[in-house]
Amino acid sequence: MRDAVIVEAVRTPIGKGKPGGALAHVHPVELLAHTLRTLVERSGVDPALVDDVIGGTVDQVGEQAMNTTRYAALSAGFPESVPATTVDRQCGSSQQAVHFAAQGVMAGAYDLVVACGVESMSRVPMWSNVPPGKDPFGPGVAERYPEGLVPQGISAELIAAKWSITRDRMDAFAVSSHHRAAEAWAAGRFDAEVAPLDGVARDECVRPNSSTEILAGLKPAYHDPGFAERFPQIEWNVTAGNASPVNDGASAVLITSSETADRLGLRPLARLHSFAVTGSDPLLMLTGVIPATEKVLRRASLTLDDIDLFEVNEAFSSVVLAWRQETGADLAKVNVNGGAIALGHPLGASGTRLTTTLVHAMRERGARYGLQTMCEAGGLANAMILESV
Repeated sequence: MRDAVIVEAVRTPIGKGKPGGALAHVHPVELLAHTLRTLVERSGVDPALVDDVIGGTVDQVGEQAMNTTRYAALSAGFPESVPATTVDRQCGSSQQAVHFAAQGVMAGAYDLVVACGVESMSRVPMWSNVPPGKDPFGPGVAERYPEGLVPQGISAELIAAKWSITRDRMDAFAVSSHHRAAEAWAAGRFDAEVAPLDGVARDECVRPNSSTEILAGLKPAYHDPGFAERFPQIEWNVTAGNASPVNDGASAVLITSSETADRLGLRPLARLHSFAVTGSDPLLMLTGVIPATEKVLRRASLTLDDIDLFEVNEAFSSVVLAWRQETGADLAKVNVNGGAIALGHPLGASGTRLTTTLVHAMRERGARYGLQTMCEAGGLANAMILESV
């Protein structure tokens, strides 16, 4: 079987996902097109050679409907002959796109493929694809879970309660994310991965002056009397400060085989080593990163100590801290340039954003192995391991 390598990885700056945000004026198709255009420009690849473009988007409705990835490729100037598709594995959609793209290369179905993702949460807010009064789950799920499923914020609270994660720890982790992101920007560590757009050159949500004192003043974001009665163990410590914001952004990586890279004169940045995807309890919903990490390490015949850098999506502080408690990972190796709490979480774009950040951080730090994992709505998680080349 052939290998699969990443030869280029780019992302937009990440804007606040609300009216007036830095990228709110940009149509999601154009957000994604910008990364696709930049990807081929920086790599020097003829886009006509691309066998497929696989993109992730979560809320596929309105301006993100009708296979957004196809129209982004056309807007980017790719030939009409280049196909594209859009996938949905919730927050891990574009990480799943990376899995599909790499597995296609390894199987010989592709020689050159783009994995990418986009979300404009200012223009297409979360849950826009579920009209009021409509049930996206169906009667079978209601019968299996008669007490009902819960929003992600409640899951984050349940995780904090189950793993005894205090408000102070969650706030401290969030502050660390902001400080790491600010330091990375100041040191120029994002310059190689970010493609400025319409005068926007930096991530909009990074707060260099964030502190635990400031975050301590924020009220619980998800407190609800009905859920409080149902789950008396919840202490209501999840706030806007220790959770990821809503955002606009896009990202993309170019994947090929070592053989094709050599033939085209491309420089591999990392080899896609191993993959895993898992299901978990849809009530806790966000804990799948724990078994996914175990599964991908087992498939790779590696241990946690072999991993030099981790990218664990910061949907909520409680998710990463619970993952850390279960795995024993060294937080000094986790999200070394900050995570989604600081940089932002533009849903469908976050998977390839993490990959882009991880690839560049591995090269800068001389890391051999990097592990990326993401929690996803419905009790899902993706994990993969990259190896330097």
